[in-house]
This record gives sequence, C-alpha cells and structure tokens, in this order.
Amino acid sequence: MTRYSAFSVFREGLRGQTGWSKAWRTPTPRAAYDVVIIGGGGHGLATAYYLARTHGVTNVAVIEKGGLGGGNTGRNTTVIRSNYFYPESAALYDLSVKLYETLSRELNYNVMFSQRGMLATCHSEPEMEMAARQVNAMRLNGVDAELLTRDQVRKRAPLLNFGPDMRFPIHGGVSQPRAGTGRHDAVAWGYARAADARGVDIIQNCEVLDLLTEGGRCIGVRTSKGDIRAGVVGAAVAGHSSVIADMAGVDLPITSYALQAFVSEPLKPVLDTVVLCPPFGTYLSQSDKGGLVIGGGLDRVPSYGQRGNLPVQETVLAGLVEMMPALASVKLLRHWAGIVDVTPDSSPILGPSGLDGLYLNCGWGTGGFKAIPAGGYLFAHLLATGAHHEISRPFDRARFETGHLIDEGAASGIAH
Repeated sequence: MTRYSAFSVFREGLRGQTGWSKAWRTPTPRAAYDVVIIGGGGHGLATAYYLARTHGVTNVAVIEKGGLGGGNTGRNTTVIRSNYFYPESAALYDLSVKLYETLSRELNYNVMFSQRGMLATCHSEPEMEMAARQVNAMRLNGVDAELLTRDQVRKRAPLLNFGPDMRFPIHGGVSQPRAGTGRHDAVAWGYARAADARGVDIIQNCEVLDLLTEGGRCIGVRTSKGDIRAGVVGAAVAGHSSVIADMAGVDLPITSYALQAFVSEPLKPVLDTVVLCPPFGTYLSQSDKGGLVIGGGLDRVPSYGQRGNLPVQETVLAGLVEMMPALASVKLLRHWAGIVDVTPDSSPILGPSGLDGLYLNCGWGTGGFKAIPAGGYLFAHLLATGAHHEISRPFDRARFETGHLIDEGAASGIAH
C-alpha cells in the first residue's frame, strides 16, 4: 500500500487532488466490446471481475452515469446475511456470504467484512414458534442459525429494552453467527481495481441514453460519449432498472422506493452484533468508527429520489428509542436514502430481459449489498454462457408468468 507524507497530502489539496496514483484507469470507450455492463455499482463491477477471472472474458466495459459506487452501493446499511427461508434464496445469499468470507484475500483489498452475527428478536410465543420453524428451515438449507432464549438475547445485546414497560416484550430471538457487516465503498473499489487489472474498461460519467437494436436484438448502447456496440449487454442498475427496461420495450414487475438510513455520532463500543426488532422494523449495528448505522422499512411512496424525509425518520428512530432507550440522546450525523427496486415476491430477477442480447440483474430490493458477490458471479455466468447457473435459474423473470414465486417479503424486511 502506498504511504503519503503530510506534505504530500497538503500539496495534493492545493492542486485539486489530481496527483494521486489511480486504483484503476480512466479509459476512453472503444467502439465495441464483447460485453457491456450498464451500472458501475457493486453488482456491475463484480460481474466484470468474474467475467474476467472465471470466464476469461476481458473485452468488457462497465459504464457508469456518475462515479463508481455512488448509487445504492454507497447508500445502504452494509448488513451481510443469508438468513432466508426458502432453499432457492438460501443458496443464493449463502453463496454471497461464502464469497464475502474470502473476498478481501481474493481481491487483495480489505472489504472489512466483520462477522459479528445478526440477532432478530421475537416478541410473543407465536413468534417464537415461527422462529423455531425458521431456524429448522435455515439449518436444512445449510445456513447457520440459533434459536435464543430471552436470557441469551439479553446476554448478546444487553442494551435492548427488557423493562416491564416494553410495548412488545422480548421472548427470545434468532441468531445467524456468520452474518455481519462490510465496508460498502471498499467492496466497490476492490472489485473495480481487480477488474481493471484484468483489462476491463471502467468508464465513469457516461450516461446510457438508449439501447442500440438491430433485427430485434440489443447490439449495444447509445451513451453521452457515443455509441458502443456489444456482443451482449447486461444491466445492473438497481432502482433504475425499470428505466433501462423501458428502453427495451420491456415491462418489469418492479417498483422503486426510497430506503432510508442514518448514522450517529461516534460512540464507544456499545453493540457488537447487528440487531433487528421486527415489530418496529428498525435495525442497527455499530461501525468500526463508532457510529450507529440505523435502518428501517421502506418509504412506500414510489420515488427515484436519493433523500430522506421526516415522517420515516420519526418512525425509525421512535422504534430505536423503544428498542434501546439508552440511545435516546445520541445525535445523528447523516440521513440519506438509496433507491431499491422491489418485485412482487421480494426476490431478485436474474436472466434474459425479453429483448434478445440484453440481460437483467435487478429486483434485489433491500438485499442488494449483501448479494453483490453472488449477484456478480451468477450474472457473469449468464453473460458469458447465455445460460443460467443452477442457483440463478429460479430467479428468472419467467417465474412471474408460471407462478413459481419465491416470496421472501418477511426475510427481506420489506414486509414491515
């Protein structure tokens, strides 16, 4: 790792930060590529990396409207977990956890994956019964899970409200020990650097204006930097997936919502796990810098706006204060929103778009960050071979026609 002196930092500040060594190139787009990926967030960059590493496809361009990781990848609460109910979802998200476990070493870049575990509380005897079923299902699916008693929850997260005035008394909980958090921008930067090192062109500040079609097939993209032809095009643009689909004349079963989050002032260590209290729809963890990273449910007004609002802020923070009254006086530093693309069954869409030559990686809803490695790995397989990996096959768009839905609304948190 390059080290810089205090004088170097001062000098670069005076000349506009233009002299630092670059982690990846800034190429001029070529006229044609084997693969063009729309979207320079985590999924797009991971796809490019696995295309090059796993499939030997290096004539690839990643096209990003703004800067890398400036969309949902940089606007989330960084939770990584695979505690899903259905076998199809468990296979997908646990593949991602497994890839995250070795990602820093593979990319030679610290993505700061901290497996501090995740705890979801239960607040009634019926919830404990359903939690026992969830734990059994997770174990049958090969995912680690533990059913905790009230005392075990208290020991794991003593800041939680166990007082007699708790509106929803805690009866126990479900823990996934291998879950945790990662550094969102480090994931994007790590994949970008590794993809660039294998010859992938990463083109920033380049807006896709339209798709190029010929004979009923997508043959490239029209961009603010000119037309770029491609053997195959993949779109990984999260909340703006429906915009790209409209260019293709495809009607996607997706609605985009704002998902808001908060970061507090730095505190001494008070929480060493991720905690979710489902009745409030509020969850939080503590970052390595000490700030509390707080999230909640969707703002149910469809929007492309990356901004928060006061009604949702009140709902989320009221839940936090009832969960952990000791945090009531903590000050917030930032409040923002990411744009999530939600499908009717709260599961992603991976596969052909309906326009030949165009493939989609979308519909992740609240699960996009945690799924970056698996989403990239599986999407790369689709783009390189034209066929599904066995893990991605159940998530084809055709499931909305056949009725084979994978309803993960509860596990995704969207149901709250």
